[in-house]
Amino acid sequence: MTATSPAQPILKTPTLLLMATACGLCAGANYFNQPLLNSMAQHLQISDAKASSTVTMAQVSYGLGLLFLVPLGDMLERRRLVLVLMLLAAGGMLLSGLSGLTGSFALLAAGTLMAGVFSVAAQVLVPMAASFAAPGSSGRAVGLVMSGLLIGILASRSVAGILSELGGWSTVYWVGAVCTALMAVMLARALPKAAPAAPVGYGEVMKSLAALLRQQPRLRSRALIGGAGFATVSVLFSSMALLLAGPNFQLSDLQIGLIGIVGIAGALMANVAGRLADKGMEQACTLAGAVLMLLGWLALWQGGSSLWWFLVGMLVVDGALQALHISNQNVIYALAPQARSRINAVYMTTYFMGASVGSALGSWAWLSHGWNGTSLMGGLLGLITLGAVIWDRAGRELKNY
Repeated sequence: MTATSPAQPILKTPTLLLMATACGLCAGANYFNQPLLNSMAQHLQISDAKASSTVTMAQVSYGLGLLFLVPLGDMLERRRLVLVLMLLAAGGMLLSGLSGLTGSFALLAAGTLMAGVFSVAAQVLVPMAASFAAPGSSGRAVGLVMSGLLIGILASRSVAGILSELGGWSTVYWVGAVCTALMAVMLARALPKAAPAAPVGYGEVMKSLAALLRQQPRLRSRALIGGAGFATVSVLFSSMALLLAGPNFQLSDLQIGLIGIVGIAGALMANVAGRLADKGMEQACTLAGAVLMLLGWLALWQGGSSLWWFLVGMLVVDGALQALHISNQNVIYALAPQARSRINAVYMTTYFMGASVGSALGSWAWLSHGWNGTSLMGGLLGLITLGAVIWDRAGRELKNY
């Protein structure tokens, strides 16, 4: 007589919303610094370029976490892994908070790097949502969790600006650390146990990353689309606070943070894109995202002297990135369901490598050529994104996948 295995648990909407909130907290930790760059530079007595380097640090360290830690989701019990990663990320935020008390840029850098590496807990949760989704609704589940992650990224700037105005920029990190630790405890109670499909060693898992990239052409093309798209938007993220605090607008940390609220509407595109993906419309959604990215940078170019054009441009490029990202994830998660954590690691590592390159290029363009140079850089990377989308479409039509 054959024993029947228990049915796999299906995540209900309240648990998905909790996961979405946790993803937003984790991801937001890497974006707290963006509206605070001017205040950090003044308080720590460092240059704008040195303050801007924390944006790149956060993204590079997050990329390292994606490459070396996210694959653990295919070899360890994922609920426990999420808990450990989130608590360590909270520790990194505590270090950043201490830097405000000590006036130490080195401590801020250490906290930024630590929080960046371990906040990849969000990228363990996203494929987990796909794995435990109801049949035929993985796109909706991923879109819902990703909406929380993206809203967290955008809202983190607003929250950072408000908290900075109330208690100084380091207050942001103290509050973030406490909230992240509490959320980790809540998730430990709510998530089902999620053991890997088969026990594998860490060396085997890491070797398989290259094999997946080699064997899955569509993983390569979609990773390129994601990396180029995030690089395009990171040009904006790395320079917007310096533009808005500068002589043309002279906005405070609070006002710069509130600007981020506008981008939340763009993040809602993630849920729309997830539902479209469930209907098989990933290709159309991807192409629309690439075209909107370019149109958004045209508006942002005008935004150098007009706050209204800046707001329109930021809304459009945020929404465009979500259309690209959710479409990409829906495609890659279907390639090898038994290796979703590893596939996500490959994709998201490329995604954040693109972000770090975009941040560095955006800072260089701003310091060398001002907002016109920044807008030109954003537009150029937008063209590269569109080229990657055309390459992906051509390959699919030729049935190379």
